[in-house]
Amino acid sequence: MIHKNDVKNKKILFDEVTSLEGLFSAWDGFKCGKEGRLDVQKFFLNLERNIFDLYEKVKSGTYQHSAYTSFLVCDPKLRNINKAEVVDRVMHHSIVKHIEPLFEKSFIFDSYSSRIGKGTHRGVERLKSFCLKLTKNKTRTAWALKCDIRKFFDSVDHGILISILRDRIRDEKLMEIIEKIIRSYETKPGKGIPLGNLTSQIFSNIYLDRLDQFMKRNLRTKHYLRYADDFIILDVEKERLEKLVPVLNDFLEQDLKLQLHPNKLIIRKIHSGIDFLGYIAYPTHLILRTKTKRRMLRKIADKKRELDAGIISAETFDNTLQSYLGMLTHCRGEGIRNEIDRITDDWCYLNFIVEH
Repeated sequence: MIHKNDVKNKKILFDEVTSLEGLFSAWDGFKCGKEGRLDVQKFFLNLERNIFDLYEKVKSGTYQHSAYTSFLVCDPKLRNINKAEVVDRVMHHSIVKHIEPLFEKSFIFDSYSSRIGKGTHRGVERLKSFCLKLTKNKTRTAWALKCDIRKFFDSVDHGILISILRDRIRDEKLMEIIEKIIRSYETKPGKGIPLGNLTSQIFSNIYLDRLDQFMKRNLRTKHYLRYADDFIILDVEKERLEKLVPVLNDFLEQDLKLQLHPNKLIIRKIHSGIDFLGYIAYPTHLILRTKTKRRMLRKIADKKRELDAGIISAETFDNTLQSYLGMLTHCRGEGIRNEIDRITDDWCYLNFIVEH
């Protein structure tokens, strides 16, 4: 039996997501940092008409998601990005803004991807604290099981995702829109969510929250954390972690139709360092992963050559440099800073830029 207050709340949710005010607000959130892009500028030229058209379509139930534009990026490995039309991305923003609070409050603390107040640096700092605690300040041997889900975004099952969403969003009109977004993309029949949609970020957390809850509630795993489709479990007993692998495989396959990546499943001693989110975590400190370091130095060198050739401005170069130096504040990186000094080799000039 549905309580009358539930009906009222459902109506409010749909009205807020699809109202003119909600859609204009979503546009404001979406456009930040994208004003220079051609498709965004074209949408802005007829902003009111475009928003009103979207409003009429969602209210009448005739809204259909547009096709995607696909392209490859290296980040650092090659990824296939699928970009939706601006009008659809505005719709994505409105949906995420309003449904995120419904799910956020039930997520576990140690889920770090695409959440306010979380992120990579919080994740690796938490991992480091787990390492210190389990090793009793490096006086005891402890182990880490590192897992990766095989082709996660390509493997998300539409039916399971929609079912999970319906458990919390009992608003048929809103679910119709959400289902159209989910069904707008597939890697094979009934599978896949696109890298590129804002909705995919929250959908991935909602989907894998089942794994998080299984780890915390069913298996009572204390030292577990996840970032997107990468997750780590720490324990003082290696055998316990080994026995956990088939349990995880069974759960993922039966409940979420996912698989662990067999070549990325690693069990190793904590004191050897744990490779996670671009850093190597130890009980007392972090260092930058070798691949991350090489990529950082290569990009700084490329930007320095562009600066010398007059292709980019000194301000652009310095912004890039400061972002990388910011990464080094989270780890031991004196040696890397010295290498950056050698690449830039003109600190007086750079300091003048920073100060002015």
